[in-house]
Amino acid sequence: MGLGSLASRALRSSSSSRVLSTNPRYNLIRTIVSTPELHKPEAATEAASEPDLPKRTPIAGARVHFPNPDDVIEVFVDGYPVKIPKGMTVLQACSVAGVDIPRFCYHDRLSIAGNCRMCLVEVEKSPKPVASCAMPALPGMKIKTDTPIAKKAREGVMEFLLMNHPLDCPICDQGGECDLQDQSMAFGSDRGRFTETKRSVVDKNLGPLVKTVMTRCIQCTRCVRFASEIAGVQDLGMLGRGSGEEIGTYVEKLMTSELSGNVIDICPVGALTSKPFAFKARNWELKGTETIDVTDAVGSNIRIDSRGPEVMRIVPRLNEDINEEWISDKTRFCYDGLKRQRLSDPMIRGADGHFKPVSWRDALAVVAEVLHQVKPEEIVGVAGKLSDAESMMSLKDFLNRMGSNNIWCEGNGKYLDADLRSGYLMNTSISGLEKADCFLLVGTQPRVEAVMVNARIRKTVRATKAKVGYIGPPTDFNYDHDHLGTTPETLAAILDGNHPFSAALSTAKNPAIIIGAGIFDRQDTAAILSLLNSLSAKFKNLITPEWNGLNVLLLNAAQAAALDLGLIPESDSGMESAKFVYLMGADDTNLDDLPKDAFVVYQGHHGDKGVYRANVIFPSTVFSEKEGTYENTEGCVQQTVPAVPTVGDAREDWKIIRALSEVCGVRLPYDSISGVRSRIKNVAPNLLRVDEREAAVFSGLLKPEGSGKVSAVPFGVTVENFYMTDAITRASKIMAQCSALLAKK
Repeated sequence: MGLGSLASRALRSSSSSRVLSTNPRYNLIRTIVSTPELHKPEAATEAASEPDLPKRTPIAGARVHFPNPDDVIEVFVDGYPVKIPKGMTVLQACSVAGVDIPRFCYHDRLSIAGNCRMCLVEVEKSPKPVASCAMPALPGMKIKTDTPIAKKAREGVMEFLLMNHPLDCPICDQGGECDLQDQSMAFGSDRGRFTETKRSVVDKNLGPLVKTVMTRCIQCTRCVRFASEIAGVQDLGMLGRGSGEEIGTYVEKLMTSELSGNVIDICPVGALTSKPFAFKARNWELKGTETIDVTDAVGSNIRIDSRGPEVMRIVPRLNEDINEEWISDKTRFCYDGLKRQRLSDPMIRGADGHFKPVSWRDALAVVAEVLHQVKPEEIVGVAGKLSDAESMMSLKDFLNRMGSNNIWCEGNGKYLDADLRSGYLMNTSISGLEKADCFLLVGTQPRVEAVMVNARIRKTVRATKAKVGYIGPPTDFNYDHDHLGTTPETLAAILDGNHPFSAALSTAKNPAIIIGAGIFDRQDTAAILSLLNSLSAKFKNLITPEWNGLNVLLLNAAQAAALDLGLIPESDSGMESAKFVYLMGADDTNLDDLPKDAFVVYQGHHGDKGVYRANVIFPSTVFSEKEGTYENTEGCVQQTVPAVPTVGDAREDWKIIRALSEVCGVRLPYDSISGVRSRIKNVAPNLLRVDEREAAVFSGLLKPEGSGKVSAVPFGVTVENFYMTDAITRASKIMAQCSALLAKK
């Protein structure tokens, strides 16, 4: 309070009238201050609503959304008024007020358990402290978080939690990022009174990814709730009661979910930690780099933790629109493949069939000599599924200058039409799937193709009981669904109204159809797309001005950007007549039809499948070593950031192509990554709007209808092995262990 305020208050006090108490027992003086401006009711309300309290910032920048202004209530946290929507808990109200309440069992994305009691606060007119995570906030509630009663309650809870907790901190992998450590220091006592023998619990075997030390467990049940609610598997549960209570599997089995690694992040203590990362490093030794994942087309946001030249672990990064705060096991644990089977030097295959390391000058000269000896129509370029937009733009420009336009990207089938972006993007957006009330999955198994998209569908099904129909081979889903059929003929039956699922589509407010990218390799692709367009014409609610329910779920990180840049094959028989093939990280391309005398250049970072047919090898960098632009399946553009130095003599993809173009005499007009992006701006300007999603302007209705009849051939399985889908995951020892366990199931 300033000196001016004190002076004015003193003057008002001296000029005010004094009235003596009529009770002789209390001969006290009461000061009455007359304030004329408060005689008006409006002014009194305004003065009461603006207390003299400092402005507070919500925890972690939390923002409150009021869907209905009539449902706003006001509560008081330590005397500070806070407006929140009706239905919020006391703990959430405290977070909005900028007060961080300690908690162990509570998690924003899980159901409320209320069993750790660490979040106790005092509420006026309540006879005892209440658990703020489970108590709904009521209008006018006065919450006190810093009183002696609340502090004593938290201290007592912490003493009970530490009663059986082992003194493992020096050897615990959670040390340095442990909630129990932090809250024990902040809210615990300096000594404990427990002198009996601590209990111990047998460790559980949950597989090759999650290490368990169950004696450290505090029974918060976060992992149990995550497994059943988010991952959709009933693998974990609570056994026993009292001091014999423990977390485990009901029968001896492994955790089978593709999201199992997330229990490591949500465990507040060292009971569940990363088995591959065990005893490797402390978190304060690591350098964190915020980047994105490229093992699928979702583009999950991740943080790469490295020490020196080595990637030590990968953890998720919050992005509400894409992956929330979860990542798949493949994303989290494939990092050991970044350093195994790497190509570090340019190599040329000798007459004896063996590769010999050479200099960059010699390797580029050999390739340039061969390029000038073949006809332009005999040159083919294939971009790999992990390629970034800059390298694909450079490859396309280079081959165009050599006279060839026969270039495509792995995964984009020969029957894919890239004229309209709505024909190959997820038009609903990943987060927009939560608004859907009916799903039709056509030829896609999202649980293995795009784990985070599948998690969104499961979240929607649990929250709204949305109906899910599936057309494709028998597969395993972690939510209720109806298997409608295995062939495209089921789509025709739905269109004709002869199928029960037609009624579900017609009555849904926001129906969503998700098409798997595998259909673009089928002969009847045009007929299937024509059927889907007819569906959108019949069911008017499928495409409206506010909703576009026709979606394509891509498989690979490079596909969307490749289609935006126009990497489309010029002819169906390009590989059969090719004499020169440039494989830029393309390891899953079928080379059986390639002529025996064709010259193959493999530019990649791993000695994978493409190396066996190569004549020359150019070593390149992986996504964790370069800056590159990627577009995910919904059309959101994101960039990777280099986290570790390159391996050996490897170079970035676009730099290799730029150097080769100069040796060939067709020098590309850019020398930096900014120059490549200036070129991209002329072809696909949306690829420069980083962290933005540019929706397709035109809907599927504007696409010309195809001809032909759908085939009776069933839809196939697109991803045979979830853990091994690209060069990085195939080089990973951890993924090989997971794949071996998958084969035993």
